[in-house]
Amino acid sequence: MAVTATAKQEEPRVVLSARGLSKSFGAFMAVKNVDLDVHHARVHALIGPNGAGKTTVFNLLTKFLQPTAGSITLMGTDITRTPPDRVARMGLVRSFQISAVFPHLTVLDNVRVALQRPSGLSTQFWLPVSSLDRLNARADELIETVGLKRERNALAADLSYGRKRVLEIATTLALDPKVLLLDEPMAGMGQEDIGTVANIVREVAKTRAVLMVEHNLSVVADICHHVTVLQRGEILAEGDYAAVSADPRVRTAYMGTEEA
Repeated sequence: MAVTATAKQEEPRVVLSARGLSKSFGAFMAVKNVDLDVHHARVHALIGPNGAGKTTVFNLLTKFLQPTAGSITLMGTDITRTPPDRVARMGLVRSFQISAVFPHLTVLDNVRVALQRPSGLSTQFWLPVSSLDRLNARADELIETVGLKRERNALAADLSYGRKRVLEIATTLALDPKVLLLDEPMAGMGQEDIGTVANIVREVAKTRAVLMVEHNLSVVADICHHVTVLQRGEILAEGDYAAVSADPRVRTAYMGTEEA
């Protein structure tokens, strides 16, 4: 039977999921009973006031912390007890709040370093430096994707803070993640760089899932398909931005600081 044009579009598949995710530090419950579904080809924002538990959830999902309770699955595989290096190799890759690039290497060399692992060169340390030339085409593609073509041969140390964060996204993409976790990618950026990174995230999410912690609610409203609001380690509200921004509980949690 033919499918009509009015048929409901199929929901994108869930690629990262958490159920009952909890983390306690002694008597303090930092994350409590969080359920989360991150979908392929969608940008999912994790927001909330300071101390809400957002970064702790990131650390649990990427296995930098072991949950006290609950389960995590990545593309249908239970990774609750999987070490973080193996989780990264499975395609769950994150950035951090602090830029993590090699300051005394060029933009090109930073990206080539990141490409060594998926290209199988990371353990072949006896090979000459020229062996990395085979990575140049892919490196240049990533550099152009994030808008750093003019800075290709510049030292990372000479880039502005915002451009360093853009370079970090390029090195993260070099690992070919299936799920990309971005921890406050817009923090400390000027308006021009914010627009650049927002466009990059939007493009990246066409072919993979993106989960991001972000305080800039204008960016969240602009590019995110789904929003989960945390408060004191628990889910306060979730849905699209219009729904959560209209929720009186969210307005109270932000004490009127959220943008309509």
